Amino acid sequence: MAEGRQRRAEAETLTARLKHMMHRVRTGVRRSAVDYFRGDGSDWIALAFLLLTVPLIAATTLANSVWCSPAALVLPIVAGGLLLRPSSLLGLYAAAATALIVESVQLGPYTQGPSRVTPGVVLVVAACGFFGLLIAQFRSRVGVPWRRGGTMLFDLRERIRVQSKLPKLPHGWHREMALRPAGGQSFSGDFVVAARTNGGRTMEVVLTDVSGKGMDAGSRALLLSGAFGGLLGSLPPHAFLPAANGYLLRQDWDEGFATSIHLVLDLDSGDYELYSAGHPPGLQLSAGSGRWEEKAAEGPLLGVYEGAQFDPVKGSLRPGDVLMLFTDGLVETSDRDIVEGIDRLTGEADRYVAGGFQGAAWHLIEAVAKDVNDDRALLLVCREGPTTAAAATPVH
Repeated sequence: MAEGRQRRAEAETLTARLKHMMHRVRTGVRRSAVDYFRGDGSDWIALAFLLLTVPLIAATTLANSVWCSPAALVLPIVAGGLLLRPSSLLGLYAAAATALIVESVQLGPYTQGPSRVTPGVVLVVAACGFFGLLIAQFRSRVGVPWRRGGTMLFDLRERIRVQSKLPKLPHGWHREMALRPAGGQSFSGDFVVAARTNGGRTMEVVLTDVSGKGMDAGSRALLLSGAFGGLLGSLPPHAFLPAANGYLLRQDWDEGFATSIHLVLDLDSGDYELYSAGHPPGLQLSAGSGRWEEKAAEGPLLGVYEGAQFDPVKGSLRPGDVLMLFTDGLVETSDRDIVEGIDRLTGEADRYVAGGFQGAAWHLIEAVAKDVNDDRALLLVCREGPTTAAAATPVH
């Protein structure tokens, strides 16, 4: 009892109460700042600041209208269109209109000299206010304030990249992936999901090409990559594409089809199965013959009809062999058919046979389809042999 009263007395001292109060203030300020950045907080701080700039700009214009034109009132209006909600924006517009009226009265008619409030200035300010209000109303309808909108897009892009990360492979294996969206954009309709299953003894990789390209296909690619990532490893390999096909059919998209290729690789033996849903064939380089062989499995597009069957093609990667998977944007264009594109791709890939394929995926896209206005993706899986292992080992 005595110890409890002593601790309570120490906790109720003036110093302890001040520390507790400061802690609560810091916590409240931090929460307010986070809420404001996320768009959940009030915009009164931005509104108060912009309302103060309006009379400041008006006073500067009245003092020297040559250096500070009446049209300078568009600055807080443009900032308000980005920062404020529609209801707050109307208050800022009222203040700007009042400032224009005061400037017009104090500076006199625009016919008596330059740097005055002209009809053109009024039209410019009104047009900026109109477009700012449209932007604010659009953000309000979407529910994504500007402070959070850019962050959301960045998070979505990073989420796709994380989901497309290939798992580490045991010694003797090499894998790499290169992805190039159409038009240099950050979002792509091509994506990869991968995982090591069966206790780590098997690697499963799914390369998918969603209909459309760039930003138009990016949202669908994000949704599908999350769904496919959940299915991968949760179902037997032969059941993955039928489940993915059913998922696309349930979305009922206007442009809802996709092509996909599913690799199931045994990392102990090198044996693999390749399932395809309307996707370009895989290419395997045989280290013994030095020739590329097409690995074409049978299967329709995803999202076209129910009950689709997907029959695999089987193969084996021996030491020194390479398996290459890609999307059609890499080998097919309006002026080049897929056969010619595959020949060009294998011709460029032959340059890396002697030295190994480390870092080759990005360079192959550059060499084969650098300026193609389509999403391009390339996946390389190599089983290292004595030649490639020696080439990859630095010489001291």
